[in-house]
Amino acid sequence: MSREVHVRICEGVGVRFPRATRLVIGCELAGDARRIMAVLPKRFARFGLRMHPTKTALIAFRKPEAHQGTDPGNGTFDFLGLTHYWSRSRRGFWVIKRRTARKRLCRTKKSRWRWCHINRHAPLQYQYQQLCQKLRGHFQYFGIRGNFRLLEEVRRYAGKAWRYWLSRRSSKSPTRGEKFQKLLETYVLPIPKIVHNI
Repeated sequence: MSREVHVRICEGVGVRFPRATRLVIGCELAGDARRIMAVLPKRFARFGLRMHPTKTALIAFRKPEAHQGTDPGNGTFDFLGLTHYWSRSRRGFWVIKRRTARKRLCRTKKSRWRWCHINRHAPLQYQYQQLCQKLRGHFQYFGIRGNFRLLEEVRRYAGKAWRYWLSRRSSKSPTRGEKFQKLLETYVLPIPKIVHNI
């Protein structure tokens, strides 16, 4: 039984092997990228591996000023839950930045909402511990330089979902704004941190 490998071949970036079954190969020239794309399936087949047909792509990933009008795509790609894109640094140089991919962000928000809904009748201490654990895990993975705004968005959304479903535990004493703020003074949700500086 052969394993599938997801490959993205990009022009203008370095080689990265973050996981055994997913990799990015960077080539400076488009011709080199096409030659690698033609040879890789044969090389992988020698080791019992095959390339995933829909998740393998050849992407033009050059600095925006180097793009020609005929280049396909917008020069961004999603890899391991992160969108990789070009942007200007504070000094005005083109740099590669990363942010949480839109699909992953939506999935995370839906997951938090669903979890708060299902566990709304659980003890408050348990809810708080679990929610903190989920947020810390998210921040640990997506805490990449340049992604802080989206980390804060996930934290705000988790607080919103928690408040909404806590106020639906009972019709007699819904969790209104002031009551929830007092609750957050005791149960402070973790603050996002940048843990990866790549």
